[in-house]
Parts: sequence; structure tokens; C-alpha cells
Amino acid sequence: MDKKKAIWAVAFVFIAGASIWAVMSQAKGFSIETFLEYIQNSNPAWLCAAVISMLGYVVFEGLAIHSITSGLGHKRKVKSNFLYSAADIYFSAITPSATGGQPASAYFMMKDGIPTAVVTVSLLVNLVMYTAALLTTGLLCLIIAPGVFMNFSTLSRMLIIAGYILQIVLGAAFILLLFRGELLEKIFNKLFKLLDKLKIMNYRKKRQKKLQKTMEDFRECANMISELKPMLGKAFAYNFLQRLSQILVTVFVFLATYGGSGKVKDIFVTQCFVVLGSNCVPIPGAMGVADYLMLDGFGSIMSQIDATNLELLSRSLSFYVLIIISGITVLVGYILRRIKRSKV
Repeated sequence: MDKKKAIWAVAFVFIAGASIWAVMSQAKGFSIETFLEYIQNSNPAWLCAAVISMLGYVVFEGLAIHSITSGLGHKRKVKSNFLYSAADIYFSAITPSATGGQPASAYFMMKDGIPTAVVTVSLLVNLVMYTAALLTTGLLCLIIAPGVFMNFSTLSRMLIIAGYILQIVLGAAFILLLFRGELLEKIFNKLFKLLDKLKIMNYRKKRQKKLQKTMEDFRECANMISELKPMLGKAFAYNFLQRLSQILVTVFVFLATYGGSGKVKDIFVTQCFVVLGSNCVPIPGAMGVADYLMLDGFGSIMSQIDATNLELLSRSLSFYVLIIISGITVLVGYILRRIKRSKV
């Protein structure tokens, strides 16, 4: 881990602590004792389902990467792909805008002998499928229960809409990058020219040459993807299941603690909108924003204290525990690879 990532790891701990404190202090009558009692009175079977669903977030991304790399002729052990997934999840959570996730994944993939071009195209395709799965779940939720969206506050609705628009823009950019690189290159060249005229950017020609080289690399990636089409559907399916596994953690926690299934649909759709809205902010793990959206959404379905308990337990499992498990997986994977290399 470099110095910058170490700083963000420390910042992650402080932001997480502040977010949890803010959630606990907001609910009247909340205490650690009542929260522990809330957990003790929960249904163990549904809690186990929530834990399994949480682990599915790592497993399904690993399977998605496995399906893509295998389709490109670089099949690795499935457990190795779980390490790639854990690295992406852990470093995405502790870096702003999830900037550290894919480079961390790429590091382990290249250490396992996967060519750089294959690593690039695999992670980019997986990112496209991730975005497509997120947009699909959001659209399905609007169809299933459109009224739930209106239960959020005005600020929350703005965040959700911004998150959806951002995913559409990102998805379009990724598709242009892969299949219409020449158009994207023209757009960037015009932008560079404008910035140069405005005296905002220096070394325009140098940057244009670098852009040209990058576009050539991505054109090579696009040619590789043409051979990957049979695997795209599988990669999308795994990413969609990953989205569902994340959302279902909250649903299973709700069933474990409240038992009734009458509000399951509203809980599911609310959590889906929370995931969408939390994707519009460049905060590690969307901490604070995701908590706010969950409290706001659940508060329209149940009492404030119940919403707080549900938010804390489901968020702890689907995010904090997941990050700890992913971090441990990355550390163990890194150590085992160092030991293996030292024996060669």
C-alpha cells in the first residue's frame, strides 16, 4: 500500500466512526444496550442469510471477472478471482470515487501472469457490466414500486436522480471508450484545444500524443471484446446478482428482526434507491451519504428507532464487515504470494 492509500485508510476509520456516531446520536431513545437487545432477539436463520448474501458480493464479482478472463483465454483458479474481487472492494471503499479498486485488482491479476491488455479489457468490461446492472436494478425498482421514490425527502431524491444520471454518463463513456474510441478521441482533442486557448492547460501536443497512444490500446481492447460477446451476458448476470446480494442483506436483516414480510418490497426498493443515490458522491464508501439515505428511506416505513437499528445492523454487515473480510483476504493473498515467490 502506498502512502496515499495509507492516508485514505486512516481517513476511512475516522469517517466511519463519525458516520456511526451521527446515526446513533440522531435517534431518540437509542442506546448500545437496546441495539444489542435488538440483535439478540433477531432470527438466527435470517441473520445467517444476510451474512451469506453479504459474502455473495465478493463471490459474484469474482465470478464475473473469472468469466471475462476465461473468455479471453486466461483462465485462473476461481479462488484467485475472489482475491481480485476482494482487492477491488477493499481499495474502492477506502479511496475517493473508488479510484483505488481497479488498480489493486490489476496488480494481483498481473502478478498471476495475466497480460496487461487482458487485465485492462477485463476490468473495463466488468465496470461496464457493473454500471449496467446498477441501472437495471434502479429501473426495475421504479417499475415495481414507483411510490417508494416519493417517500424520500427532496434532498434524497436529488441524490438518487444524480446517482442515476451519473451512471448513465459513465456507462455511455465506457461504451464510447470501447466501441467508438475515435469519437471520444475527437472530443478530447477539441477539449484540449479549448483549454490550451484559455491558457488553462500546457503541453497540449504532448497530451494529445499520450491520448492517441491510449486510444490505440483501447482499440486493441475493443478487438478483443469482439471475441468476448458470448461471455458478456454471463458477466452481466453475475454483476446483477452482485447488486441483488448487496440489497438483500438489508431485506434479510429486516426479516430477522421484524419477522413480517408485508413491507419487504418497500425495504428492497428503498435499499436499491439508497445504492443508486450513494454512487453520486466521491466519499470513500459513500459513508455518511448512504447512512443518511437509509435513515431517510426507512424512516418513512417504520419508527425512527427501528429505522436506526435496521440501518446500523444492515450497514455493518453489507459494508463494514465486508470491508474487513476483503481487507483480510487481500493481506493473506499478498503474503501467500510473497512466500511463494521467495521459494522460487
